[in-house]
Amino acid sequence: MRIFYVIIFLLLKINYLYGNSNFYLEGVSHFEKQEFNKAKFKFEQDIVFNPKSEKSYLYLSKIFNKQNKKDLEKKNLKTVILLNPQNEEATFNLIQLKLKESDYSGSKKLVEKLLNFCKDYCKKSIKLQTEIEKSIKK
Repeated sequence: MRIFYVIIFLLLKINYLYGNSNFYLEGVSHFEKQEFNKAKFKFEQDIVFNPKSEKSYLYLSKIFNKQNKKDLEKKNLKTVILLNPQNEEATFNLIQLKLKESDYSGSKKLVEKLLNFCKDYCKKSIKLQTEIEKSIKK
């Protein structure tokens, strides 16, 4: 009888985990269709079950960028970087956001940090660094 309860528990646990893993994928699907409110809801659901889901936070920042909600975009980018300090895309997007806010010293520090670990964003980061240097000299 005890084995029966263990099997039921495991089946429920697997079903629960499988159902929760779909939130992120559903969010991506909605995002690609530009259904940002539906995508936002799915990414938030994913975060409830996976609080360290840096990918969901990154997509939320992209949604808030599209919706021109800069404070929420920044908050989510910082969360991604807190979860993974070497997330190139989040760091790069935060640099761009700081540049738009005319925070040249903050963006300079971030681009220098990004250049230390970049793989995919190196060329873009060097261009941004040049742009920041020109802006600081003005």
